[in-house]
This record gives sequence, structure tokens and C-alpha cells, in this order.
Amino acid sequence: MTKNVVVIGAGASGLVAAGFLAQRGANVHVLEKMQRSASKVRISGKGRCNITNAMPIRDFPSNYPGNGRFLYGALHRFSNVDCLDFFASLGIQTKVERGQRVFPISDDANEVANALERFAVESGAKIHFGHRAKDIRQSKDGSVEGVEALVGNRDVFFQAAQVIVATGGLSYPGTGSTGDGLAMAQSLGHTVVRPRPALVPVRVEERWVQDLSGLSLRNVELTIVDPVGGQQSYFGELMFAHFGLTGPIILTASEQIGTWIEGNGSPVRAFLDLKPALSGEQLDKRLLRDFETSSRKQFRNALNDLLPKSLIPIVVELSGISPDKVCHQITREERTSLRKLLKGVPLTISKTLPLSAAIVTAGGVDVRAVDPRTMESKKVKGVFFCGEVLDIHGVTGGFNLQAAFSTGFCAAQSVEL
Repeated sequence: MTKNVVVIGAGASGLVAAGFLAQRGANVHVLEKMQRSASKVRISGKGRCNITNAMPIRDFPSNYPGNGRFLYGALHRFSNVDCLDFFASLGIQTKVERGQRVFPISDDANEVANALERFAVESGAKIHFGHRAKDIRQSKDGSVEGVEALVGNRDVFFQAAQVIVATGGLSYPGTGSTGDGLAMAQSLGHTVVRPRPALVPVRVEERWVQDLSGLSLRNVELTIVDPVGGQQSYFGELMFAHFGLTGPIILTASEQIGTWIEGNGSPVRAFLDLKPALSGEQLDKRLLRDFETSSRKQFRNALNDLLPKSLIPIVVELSGISPDKVCHQITREERTSLRKLLKGVPLTISKTLPLSAAIVTAGGVDVRAVDPRTMESKKVKGVFFCGEVLDIHGVTGGFNLQAAFSTGFCAAQSVEL
């Protein structure tokens, strides 16, 4: 007799789980409260979808500040190589960019989302849109009976002895990630680690940042300083925005920034090294050479080869050197002050943007009560968790989608049929 399995959520992990389950012969019903599948996938990677990363799979766990060790088995059962082979079988051609990030050649996240939905449906899964799962019903002996869902004002019950919860976290609630799965997990006796934003932009107090909105800087280094001691540095790309800062290194640093701000009740100081490839001595020689070349120019016109055009007025103002000063008149002390500024532009980070603006949710179902080999609940037999509903999250670079695919695959292969 074919067994019914309900998958709650038609996102990245849910569609992968549904497709592989259906291929195993299960009668799969996917409950999706939105009117389309994979809404978050469709906007991921700025609409380009960073599918995975091409680095060796053994290096993946260190890129998950949220419980990377839990993912070790899942990442090896469905690795990034398996992921690329999977998408190739769906007709998705891929390319590798900076940081070994993997994107579809089309640069179209919709192509990826549509391929995932097609995979699930053509494998035999049935997707029910506009169905909001409310509760996982259990019998008196604790066994799973099925899932209650709301369709408009009407209650519908899907009978199933096994359920996969793939509802996502709380980031981008407009895509359907509103914490439904977390509430269901709690009702089953699971502990939920407090959701908080991860991979989220930050606000800064310096008003000059607004003047640089839209400017991206590559190969810079941001050092954040804990108000009570300690510091961490991040190298890569960032972007200025009207509210503050965003971009890969900001997103990666944001969880630590949020933790420090919340823990100490005060802003986090940060320093932006605009020329991390140069030592202080090397930068001083570069400045001396540039000033000699531009000896008759005003200071404001002497930094064109060193900095982006829109950044120059800001640096000139922060340096305290008169913009009209002729370069050959700049003193050694002034040049030293400028060098120190270029190696550490001061910033004051006041807060992170809210969870609704985060790319990923930190927190979720406590993984200590989930079997890392199968994704099955240790509290309720027949209930599985996969994707962002779990307390796992990675840095930018394709790691979060890979976790979704890997955990979805493991759950699908572990359901008893």
C-alpha cells in the first residue's frame, strides 16, 4: 500500500524532499500557503540565485556559524557535487564566480525555482497552493495521524503517518516564512532557539554614509570591535546604502554585531581598511609618490588613482586636511594622519536591520532533538525537519541553499515507506 507523506512548505528544501520522496514511491502532498512555489528562492542572490559553492565539501561545515557540525553527514550524503549533478539533470547549466559561488548561467533565480517545482511535480508529488498547515495531529499514543490545514475559511485534513516540516524561518515574511513550522515544532515538545536576524544589513550613525549610497567597495577589510574587548575582521566586498551598510562582509559580520549590541546595550565600533593589501609603510610610500606626481594639484584632486571618485570628498573631509591645500605643502604629520584614516575609517554601527529584512534566520528548531543522519525528530517518530526551520545557518556564498537541499534530501531518503 502506498504511504501518504505530507511535506509542509514548497520552498527549496520542501521541493527537493517532495521530489525524492515521490521517486521512492510515496504519495506526497505538499502544502504551500502561498500561491506559488519557492518564493524565497526566486529573490535569492538578488534574483540570480547562488545555488551552492564549489569549494571542497570537507570545508563546508566551517561556513556555518550556526551548528555546522550537525550538517556534516547531510552535506556528505548530498554534496555540492551531487547538487550540481542534480540541477544539470533538470537542465540548469551553472557557472562559478568569485568566492567559488555557483550561479545558473541564466542569472535567473526563477529558472531554478521553476526547475525545483517541475522536479517535484514530475516525480509525482502533488502541490496544494493556498493551503496553510495549522497543526500536526497526533493520536493518543503519540503517533502522527496527519496535518490540519486551512484553505480560506475551510479546514482540510491530510492523513499521513509521516510529515516533513520545511516551512523556513522568519526572514522575508512576504515569501511565506512567518514561523508556522516553529509553532508546530513547539506544540510537539521541541525547543525553539530564539529566532534572530543573520545575514542582515546594518545601520550606522555617520551621516556621510548616506552620500555614498550605491557605492560598492571590493577587497576591503572591516574590523568590528566588541565594546567590552575583542575584535573580528572580515575581508571582501561591502556596499553603502541610505540606511548604512550591506554587502557580503557586512552580512557575514551581522550576527556577531547583533549579538554584541544586544549583549552590551551599546553600538559597535568598526574600522574600514580601504587598502588592506598594503602595509602602513607601503601605503605611506604610495601617498608620497602620488603627492610628488601631483605636487602642484590641490589635495582634493590628488586621490583619483587611489580611491573611487565619490569616496574622495568624504576622505578629504575626514582627514582634516584642507581640500584646497597644494600637495607639496602637505606635511608629514598630515600624510601620516591620512594613512591611518585609509587603514581604518571609523564607523559606529548602531543596530542591525530587523529580522524581516534578513536573508537568513538564525535560531529555529533546536538540533539537539533532531537526528542529524535522518532529520527525524527525536521526540515524535515520523516528523522530520529540513531547511531553515532548523537552527542552522551559513555565511553568504551558497551555503544556506546547499543546507536546504542536503537536509531535504536526507529527510526524503529517511522516511519509512
